[in-house]
Amino acid sequence: MKSDLDHLMEQAELDALLVTGAASHNPAMVYFTGLIHLSDGYLIKKRGHDPILFHFSMEREEAARSGLATKNLDDYDVQQLMREAQGDPTKARALRLKRIFEEFHVSGRVAIYGRGEIGSHYAVLRALETLSDEVELVAEARETSVLTRARATKDEAEVERIRKMGKITLSVVADVAGFLKSHRARDGHLVNRAGDPLTIGEVKRRINLWLAMRDAENPEGTIFAMGRDAGIPHSTGRDDQVLQVGKPIIFDLFPCERGGGYFYDFTRTWCLGYAPPEVEEVYQDVLEVYQAMRQKVQAGGLCRDIQRQTCELFEARGHPTTLSDPHTEQGYVHSLGHGLGLDVHEGPSFRNVEGNEDVLQPGAVFTLEPGLYYPERGLGVRLEDTVWLRPDGQLETLVEYPMDLVLKIEGV
Repeated sequence: MKSDLDHLMEQAELDALLVTGAASHNPAMVYFTGLIHLSDGYLIKKRGHDPILFHFSMEREEAARSGLATKNLDDYDVQQLMREAQGDPTKARALRLKRIFEEFHVSGRVAIYGRGEIGSHYAVLRALETLSDEVELVAEARETSVLTRARATKDEAEVERIRKMGKITLSVVADVAGFLKSHRARDGHLVNRAGDPLTIGEVKRRINLWLAMRDAENPEGTIFAMGRDAGIPHSTGRDDQVLQVGKPIIFDLFPCERGGGYFYDFTRTWCLGYAPPEVEEVYQDVLEVYQAMRQKVQAGGLCRDIQRQTCELFEARGHPTTLSDPHTEQGYVHSLGHGLGLDVHEGPSFRNVEGNEDVLQPGAVFTLEPGLYYPERGLGVRLEDTVWLRPDGQLETLVEYPMDLVLKIEGV
């Protein structure tokens, strides 16, 4: 949580954080500023001090909406900076940062964050290091950085924003289910009233529209994958594919607040009209593992151990997993879940790899999403909910939704 930042910075021996870039789809910046319109800028958080947001004059009122202390970057004379830099824009930007650091007494180890064009940011930061003897710029590993560790737990305000995003997400899921059920089956596929076949692309276009109407967006896309594509975990599905009855569809929706705010993540597996026995059997195994692991997850558990237990449950049911074969492309091929927040994938991590010491802590918001994948058999099954490990240690699904496998379709 943000309240842990100073302690985490002290542990990492960091004197300050520097965040660069826009305040849109830039999680490190949004974490401090909230959802405001800032096309470019800086944020500096010194250990033991409140953050300061640096903005350009045209966005001064947007910057003020962050509630942070602000400073206008246009106060630093660009013409003078360019003269000192002998016309080199990269050096001029580095000189401006040097002036900022001197004015606000920033020195020591400074960790860098943010999103933007990597080449220009790298050039400016490299130039800054040559201009200043007082600052050591630090690039942390994403998995263990101070902000990753702070964001691994959420305060109640953050949780409520994620929950609200979940309600929006599941209202769109319900719309999708209703839209599919409004079609009838003919010759093994769905058709509309005019007799035209329904495609995956049409479903996805409506999803984006329904999200936009609810002030949400879908920057990472949607997984709506059928048959063999459902057997490849991150296949998004083919837009021109006609929806067929009896084939498993993995529907994974992970939208966020408009402007790059908090995400929600949700998956169901559906069969239209009926489910073949082979799909029902695999679905039941996934459902039983989901239910078992939901009971096993508790505060203080080492996340990689939770992943290992999930593998053992699937292997006991006869499925290959990454525990016995790290390179397997069938069976259980990914981790049980991941942290969720301003990134759709953030800490804690459940990967069963050397060096992953993530522990589930109260306040964590994460996904539970066991799945089985058999592309050569034309099937895949995944079930996913977003859950919150509450301060009292209880696990709560933020928004509930049925786990029905079959959607009834007229004509089947």
